[in-house]
Amino acid sequence: MSDTEQKHPSLKVEMLGVGYTSKKDDIPVINGVNFDLYPGELNAIVGINGIGKSTLLRTLGNAQPKLSGSIFIDKKSMEVYRPAELSTKISMVLTEPIASKNLSVIELVALGRQPYTNWIGTLTQTDISKIKEALQHLELEELEHKKCYELSDGQLQRVMIARALAQDTSIVLLDEPTTHLDLYHKVQILKLLKSIAHSTQKTIVFTTHEIEMAIQLCDRMLLLDGEENPFGQPCDLIRQKAFESLFPSDTVSFDAETGSFRIEK
Repeated sequence: MSDTEQKHPSLKVEMLGVGYTSKKDDIPVINGVNFDLYPGELNAIVGINGIGKSTLLRTLGNAQPKLSGSIFIDKKSMEVYRPAELSTKISMVLTEPIASKNLSVIELVALGRQPYTNWIGTLTQTDISKIKEALQHLELEELEHKKCYELSDGQLQRVMIARALAQDTSIVLLDEPTTHLDLYHKVQILKLLKSIAHSTQKTIVFTTHEIEMAIQLCDRMLLLDGEENPFGQPCDLIRQKAFESLFPSDTVSFDAETGSFRIEK
């Protein structure tokens, strides 16, 4: 029996449709999405620009309503959770800029404890411990008293992930966590996320354009293609030739041997 057969999904999606609601009608972006996500795994949502990656991620995090289908968190429908309860289950790192870069690193990370603090925001010993753990996981101890405006893009991204980690949820959702980073820092962030998922048994999901990196580093991937939307381990998706129809073949082709894309000249 495999590990995933022994434990139940932390997040399950059935025939999910996502998009936007106008005054007159629903505007679907993606329909019929199905997948199960398990504790201790790093998962990527990939696809071409405009296919609906961020829309799907925001829907999974309850930042916008689904149009159809079902989302289950720990075997219970998302609808049964109160917002305060859901914030102890799911944390999100979105692409919006932070409200104040005048906060120090440790102050920003401490905001992740808001779902647990009392009405005046007093931190307990447990809160302080979770904040320190998050700083250690993201290798930020030496920067904890720096102001966020003093940080590089890569450092600030690590701080945002640490805030989500301090929230101590079983599911962490990240929208394009490697945008604006150079190759080294892209790899550093994704390897950190994989290490955190495996060591803390959290379910981590991120959207990305870095498909080749995701193939190399992720446990499972959802490939949004607007039709089948296949989901599975990267090696299985390669065997299914799922990546080969992602881009026009006369421009970019996929090499199954190397797991990489080649520009057609």
